[in-house]
Amino acid sequence: MHTNSERNAVDGVFATTGAPDLDRLRRLDARAVHDSVALVNRLAPGDLARPTPCAGWDLAALLSHLTAQHRGFAAAALGRGQDLAHWVVRPLGDDIATAVTRYRHAAEDVLAAFATVDDPDRPFALPEFTTERTVPAARAMGFHLIDYVVHSWDLARTLDLPYAPGPELLDASLPIARAVPDGPNRLAAGSSFRPGLPVTEGAGEMDRILALLGRAPDWRAPER
Repeated sequence: MHTNSERNAVDGVFATTGAPDLDRLRRLDARAVHDSVALVNRLAPGDLARPTPCAGWDLAALLSHLTAQHRGFAAAALGRGQDLAHWVVRPLGDDIATAVTRYRHAAEDVLAAFATVDDPDRPFALPEFTTERTVPAARAMGFHLIDYVVHSWDLARTLDLPYAPGPELLDASLPIARAVPDGPNRLAAGSSFRPGLPVTEGAGEMDRILALLGRAPDWRAPER
């Protein structure tokens, strides 16, 4: 679910960062999505109950959210995003193989849908951001990119696995993270991001992105 901080970013992100090259943005978004798929492929029996850095979400809830977001953004790219049915978060069940397969298919669908976009201004209906207007394709894809960079880190931390996105992906993500408005709306139930945390002097790009979007870079899952 996206709440007011993300909705407000509709007007703020690319006013600050400038509209990116569509092919580059699509390539970087695909890299973030593939990173998430590689991590999801590592799930083992019992992992869905693990706590995550997303407050109040276990791994099953996080994976359900990520699957639904892929489906919603895919529908938006194909001109069907206004139908809220595409954004519904559905429980994945307890079977790891089924949950992983559903996630892979959703990831494939969104990348295929984004591949059809040939105009950075193609209108995307993103009802979780705003129902008052559509969002240009490049901006919408930027939202998707930052979500999957941060959520790939969430997956990695949850599973106690390494995650090191390349410098080009980090360079593209940091300005978007800086432009996402902060504030109390990030405390709303279901918000993808929490209020920003202080950025440690000398922190690397990934740690800065995480802190800006309310993640503690040193978060570790509690002992089970």
